[in-house]
Amino acid sequence: MPDTNFKIYTIKEVTLYIKDKLTSDPGLLNIWIEGEVSNFVHHTSGHFYFTLKDEHSQLPCAMFRWANEDLKFKIEDGMKIIARGSIDVYTPQGRYNLVVSEVHPKGIGELYLKFLQLKEKLAKEGLFDVEFKKPLPRYPNSVGVITSPTGAAIKDILNIMNRRFPSAKVLVIPTMVQGENASEDIVRSIGLLNKYKNVDVAILGRGGGSIEDLWPFNEEIVARAIFDSKVPIISAVGHETDFTIADFVADLRAATPSAAAELVVPDKNDVIRNIAILRETIYQYLFSILRLQNKHFEGVSHLLKPKVLLNRIIQYQQHTDDLTSSLLIQIQHKLEISYGRFNALTEMLDAVSPLATLKRGYSITLKLPEEHAIDTVEKTKEGDEVKVILQDGEMRCNVEKVIRTHGYSGKEALTCKEVKNETEKEDRKEK
Repeated sequence: MPDTNFKIYTIKEVTLYIKDKLTSDPGLLNIWIEGEVSNFVHHTSGHFYFTLKDEHSQLPCAMFRWANEDLKFKIEDGMKIIARGSIDVYTPQGRYNLVVSEVHPKGIGELYLKFLQLKEKLAKEGLFDVEFKKPLPRYPNSVGVITSPTGAAIKDILNIMNRRFPSAKVLVIPTMVQGENASEDIVRSIGLLNKYKNVDVAILGRGGGSIEDLWPFNEEIVARAIFDSKVPIISAVGHETDFTIADFVADLRAATPSAAAELVVPDKNDVIRNIAILRETIYQYLFSILRLQNKHFEGVSHLLKPKVLLNRIIQYQQHTDDLTSSLLIQIQHKLEISYGRFNALTEMLDAVSPLATLKRGYSITLKLPEEHAIDTVEKTKEGDEVKVILQDGEMRCNVEKVIRTHGYSGKEALTCKEVKNETEKEDRKEK
């Protein structure tokens, strides 16, 4: 009997432990593996099962239906392929395998693998995102074309644009589209294109070819130049089945250069038809407005007939007279109320007015020259000049003597120096 102090695992527990370790290892997720196909089986479920092997080892593989539905070639025994996938464990048999998500023939070589890696890198950076795609003008005045001046692509583009929309100007920037220095030349041409302020949109393209021929359009510097361009760019590289990095970064991808020419400008015949439709729509709109105005005019004309107009005028006059009478009554009522309030306020003001006090024989004495009110003998002295205000004028006096008393029985001896009567002053002003 085994020692019970040790934990005894089941096969399932060990298998699940191994599965957890393998599937959580970042180095075994989304990896590329190349090898030769053997024991290929296309199951009735649609899944592919096969083995990848080299001269040293072999690796079971499973490619499920959802991953192989769009495969453009047939996998066969003996074929060398490049597969991308993640390591997993098939627990019923305790066997690890590669769950394949993408596969390509090995004949493509390192270039295609480089293409896939760059595509994945730029996609993560967001260079393919729709939010960065610039809209294309509907009716461009000027179109730039970046391509070889001697290739078939430029001829197709010019012929189609001249047939569809001859009013658009075409600026051709001669560019190398194949060869060792082609990518740098494409970047230079995109830079030149952005210096022309009057270019509305551009086509970057060439005819078909091998992956090596089209490789300049898969270079990172070209992709970033397209992304940074202020001018919208249509990518038209190769044939319909050819895809390059430039296609994913460009603001629009055309299957061929000819297709790009059809996308970049409208058909003049369609424009003419649209103008005719708009013109007819405007005419119908104007005619409908005129009909409404005519109906309105007819109604107004009826009202302007002498008899109808006279009756209407008489009605308006009567209504105006009624309004005038009502308004006058309201104004009179408002005035009476206002007069009553004014008289009441006037009486209240007179009751507290200094003038009323002066009329009863009192006066106001001011010290000159400041004209400060003198309400006690303490505020004056002998020799001071004062002004005495009465109800009908004023006097200028000098203080001859100051007599201090208790209460109001004391009197001040004043010598009148000058009398100024306000009534006489007014008389002189009138004269």
